Amino acid sequence: MNPPKTDARRHHDPEVRGFASDNYAGAHPEVLAALALANGGHQVAYGEDSYTENLQQLVRSHFGPTAEAFPVFNGTGANVVALQAVTDRWGAVICAESAHINVDECGAPERVGGLKLLTVPAPDGKLTPELIDRQAYGWDDEHRAMPQVVSIAQATELGTVYTPEEIRALCEHAHAHGMKVHLDGSRLANAAATLDVPMRTLTNAAGVDILSLGGTKNGALFGEAVVVLNQDAVSHMKHLRKLSMQLASKMRFVSVQLEALLARDLWLRNAGHANEMARRLAEGVRAVHGVEILYPVQANAVFARLPHDVSERLQKRFRFYFWDETAGDVRWMCAFDTTEEDVDTFVAALKEEMAR
Repeated sequence: MNPPKTDARRHHDPEVRGFASDNYAGAHPEVLAALALANGGHQVAYGEDSYTENLQQLVRSHFGPTAEAFPVFNGTGANVVALQAVTDRWGAVICAESAHINVDECGAPERVGGLKLLTVPAPDGKLTPELIDRQAYGWDDEHRAMPQVVSIAQATELGTVYTPEEIRALCEHAHAHGMKVHLDGSRLANAAATLDVPMRTLTNAAGVDILSLGGTKNGALFGEAVVVLNQDAVSHMKHLRKLSMQLASKMRFVSVQLEALLARDLWLRNAGHANEMARRLAEGVRAVHGVEILYPVQANAVFARLPHDVSERLQKRFRFYFWDETAGDVRWMCAFDTTEEDVDTFVAALKEEMAR
């Protein structure tokens, strides 16, 4: 049979690279191959398919025998569903001011999830027990939203990484106050690759109750998962996912992508490479007079401060975002497909613009 004719054509130059976001990258070829493998024939909808069933076994191998995965469409959906699952209607979530749930989700946790976010300043993006205590009070005060959850990101929004000991201390402190711990793991793979530890070391083994597991930033086409680590901490997850409009009918196409990442070491290879490119970028940037690196480069992000006009000229050659435009702070992200040539070309362009 001849294949059907199509008018589809490529609308972009695949050689163009940027440093704006790891979301700019396409899907990894192994993920695309897995999607093709899952296509064809009929599978039961809404998660009762063979791929979602196998994903559960893989998730348990990474996160312990009680872990259960609930695939969702995107990261904001994962965070909102996860946080709703561990709070009451009057509950609040303690997080860093710079947390993605606070600054980059359009108020979804508050407007869609109905949650109050209690933020604290965290200069390096990381919470500590002392910082948590700034908001951990007033449980019997009916005039105040009740702190019920501590939410941390690994890696953080500033590209920094918690050690296993730091996460364990946070979990012990939160649990001692009767609170649960949510981990936003959109870049959990990058953190695990940096620390050279299994993902379980940073999650269930450290005491985390519920996890938003990222896929898109690490080579998936789309799709993340809420992973319940502490079954006693949640209830009615299936109903909550559907209510939150995060239940995929053809779920096999989300699950098979996560399966492709987790079944062998693709998650680690992708994250490790992105991290390595960020380190290469940081080393090149440090040699440029007048450019300041703002935070430790511990994952796949480089934050820098440079003259505003230089950034504007450089943005005409490479896509990236201002982090704090007033201060001249920018963020450069590396992805699984960033190459050494990409980095070296960018650093050379930065040197040219700084010399003008």
